[in-house]
Amino acid sequence: MTNPAAIAAYWNDAAPDFDEEPDHGLRDEVTRSAWQERLFSWAPTAPTDVLDVGCGTGSLSLLLAASGHRVTGVDLAPRMVDQARAKLTAAGLQARFLVGDAVVPPTGDEQFGLLVSRHLLWTLPDPQAALREWLVRIRPGGTLVLVEGRWLESGQAAVPYVAGAEALPWHGGIGAEELTAVVRPLVNDLRTEDLSSSPDLWGRPVTDERYALIAQI
Repeated sequence: MTNPAAIAAYWNDAAPDFDEEPDHGLRDEVTRSAWQERLFSWAPTAPTDVLDVGCGTGSLSLLLAASGHRVTGVDLAPRMVDQARAKLTAAGLQARFLVGDAVVPPTGDEQFGLLVSRHLLWTLPDPQAALREWLVRIRPGGTLVLVEGRWLESGQAAVPYVAGAEALPWHGGIGAEELTAVVRPLVNDLRTEDLSSSPDLWGRPVTDERYALIAQI
């Protein structure tokens, strides 16, 4: 089984090249605009406190902060957090970034109007426990957004990961139907949106399952 030190080391090593992927760095205007449009449709209209768990290099945090939201990003890898801070500073935007376990974000008793997680659940030793932790950090009436998928459905090569990753409960991702079944009993309202058929989000056409789950608390 994986351990936090190994996971942090993996993502630290991945940090320098992480933004080379179109949907990670959002450097292309078309890709960035596609994510901005989706986030705008999922997030509350009025500025709110946002928790970006597993924030990586802060690309989604940047878009949310640019929309006026008050963003806190959490990531286990210090180099990812360093890049996120630098990215927001270069853009003239403010956000708070914390190094810590996204499963139990180090935000104390704070509650947020929006919690966003993208491509994180498959990396976690106990994703269902993480979901329960996240939900208590969302204030009543708030929104949970999970961007997830089944990365191996198309037969593509597995994403390299740390030793023991094959034993993770959701290694290779989780389908929309299965995740819906897990989350639905915990929330008031829920819907999913297909993202596979939107190549602008990924910088290329994709054939595996990708989607967003949006839930009201």
